Amino acid sequence: MISQPTLRRMALYAAVFFLALGTVHAAKPAPDTVRLQIDATAQGTDFPHFWEQMFGSGRAVLALRDDYRKDIDAVRQATKFSYVRFHGIFDDDVGLVQRSADGNISYNFSYVDQIYDGLLAQGVKPFVELSFMPEALSSDPSKHHEFWYHPNVMPPKDYAAWDAMIRAFAQHLIARYGTDEVTSWYFEVWNEPNLSFWGGTPEQSTYFTLYDHTVRALKAVNSRLRVGGPSTAQAAWVPAFLNHVHEANVPVDFVSAHVYGDDTAQNVFHTGENISRADMVCRAVGKVHDEIAASPYPKLPLIFSEYNASYANLPNVTDTVFMGPWMANTIRECAGKAAIMSYWAFSDVFEEQGVVRTPFYGGFGLIAADRINKPAFNAFAMLHQLGSTRLPLSSDSALATRRADGAVVLALWNYAPPVGDTASYTKGEPTGEDKHFDLDVSHLAKSAKATVWRVDETHGNAVAAFDRMGRPDFPSREQIMQLRRAGELAAPESVAIHDGHVIIDVPPQGLAVIELH
Repeated sequence: MISQPTLRRMALYAAVFFLALGTVHAAKPAPDTVRLQIDATAQGTDFPHFWEQMFGSGRAVLALRDDYRKDIDAVRQATKFSYVRFHGIFDDDVGLVQRSADGNISYNFSYVDQIYDGLLAQGVKPFVELSFMPEALSSDPSKHHEFWYHPNVMPPKDYAAWDAMIRAFAQHLIARYGTDEVTSWYFEVWNEPNLSFWGGTPEQSTYFTLYDHTVRALKAVNSRLRVGGPSTAQAAWVPAFLNHVHEANVPVDFVSAHVYGDDTAQNVFHTGENISRADMVCRAVGKVHDEIAASPYPKLPLIFSEYNASYANLPNVTDTVFMGPWMANTIRECAGKAAIMSYWAFSDVFEEQGVVRTPFYGGFGLIAADRINKPAFNAFAMLHQLGSTRLPLSSDSALATRRADGAVVLALWNYAPPVGDTASYTKGEPTGEDKHFDLDVSHLAKSAKATVWRVDETHGNAVAAFDRMGRPDFPSREQIMQLRRAGELAAPESVAIHDGHVIIDVPPQGLAVIELH
C-alpha cells in the first residue's frame, strides 16, 4: 500500500511533468497540417512548362565567356529550356556597326555569329532583343544608360540607316542559319522603353515609331519572322501598344512585358494596394492576359520576357531557399495566363552593376559566380519533374500533376517571407512553423513508391555553407569546390506509402517534390 505522503509526491511530480510538457508544446506548436486528396487517374488539364522554356542572361558579349556557356549547359540539363534572351546584340562591344571617316556604314558579323553559333551548338535558340543603339547610328552618341557597360539608349539619328541595319541583320541570319531556323526564333523590339533604357521623347510615341520601322524592316526580309513588343517594365503600355499597331496596320506576333515581385501596385496597377511579393508577378501577368483578351488581338501569345522575385539584388531573396516556394507558388498562380515566362536570369555571369566580386550578393542568376548552384537552381531542377497534366487540387501550397509515364508528381511548399529585405544580407532562420502534409492519393498502383527531393535550409543550400565560411568576398579555390558540393541537389529520399497515404513535413521556405510511381 502506498502511503499518503508518497501519493502526494507522485501527484506533484506528475503535475510538474505535465506542466513542463505543456510548456514544450507552447514553445513549439504542432505543425500546420495540410490535408490533400488527389485522384491519380483524374482527367486533369494541360500543363505546359511555361516557366522553364526561356531564361534571361547578361548582355550579348558575355555569351562568349566559358563560364556562361558552362552555366547554360547546367541549366539546360536541369530544365531542357529552349530560348535565351539578353540585352545588347547591337552594342558597340559586339562590333556590328562601324561608320568610316567618310560617313559610310559597314557591318561586321563576327561576334554576332560566334554568339549565336555558341547558343545553337548548346541546343538553345536566341530570343533576340533588338537593342541597344549602335553609337554610329545614335541621335546622341553621348547618351548612355547607367549600367556598368553603358549602352546607348537614344533613337536613331536617321531611321533609314536603322532600317538598313535591321534588314542586313535579318538577311545575314537567314543566310547563315536558314529560314526555317531563324523563323523559329523571336524578335523583340528594345527593352523597357518606359524606363531609362529608352531616350526618346515622349517615350511612348517615339517607341511606337521605333517598333513600326523595326517590324516593317524585318518583315520585308521574311514575313514569317516573329516580332513583338512592347517589352515594358511593370507590365505597362499593352493596351496602348495594341491599339497603336491595330490603327497603324503594323504586324505583331506576340506581346511581351516584364514584372518583378517588388514592383509596387502604384507602378503596375496604379492603385494603393499592398500586394505581396508572393502575388505581384502573377497579378501582373493576369492583368496583361486580360488586356490582350480585350484587345483587337485576343489570341496573341503573351511572353513575360523578364520576371523574378526582386529587381533589387536582395541577398535574402534571390540567393536563398526562399526562391523554392516562391517559384512553385508563381507557377501555380500563373498557369494558363502566359505562353512563356522568362526567369531573369540563368547565370550570375552578369555585369550590369559591375564585375561580380562575391558569389552571393543577391544576383539574379540560378548559378552564382564560379559555377555554384543556388537553391533556385535546385528548385527549377525539381520542378522540371512535374508532369504535363495538372490534376484537380485546391491548395495554395501544393501542385498535383501527372506525367506521360503515369507517375503522379506533386510540389509541396511552405512559403515564408525573406529573413531580410534589404541590400545587406541578414543571417537567420526563416520564421514560421513546419507544414505537415497529409496526402491521400487514390488509384495508385499497389506497387507505387514515393521518392522525395527537397530544397530548404539543410538541403541543396550553398548559402548555409557560405555563411559558415564567413562570407568571403573572394573564396579560395578549395572553398569554391566546397560551395559547389554544398549547392548540389540533395539525394532523394524514400517515403512510405500506406494504401495511397503519404505523410511529408516541409519546413518554412522549404520546397519538396514527390514522385509517386
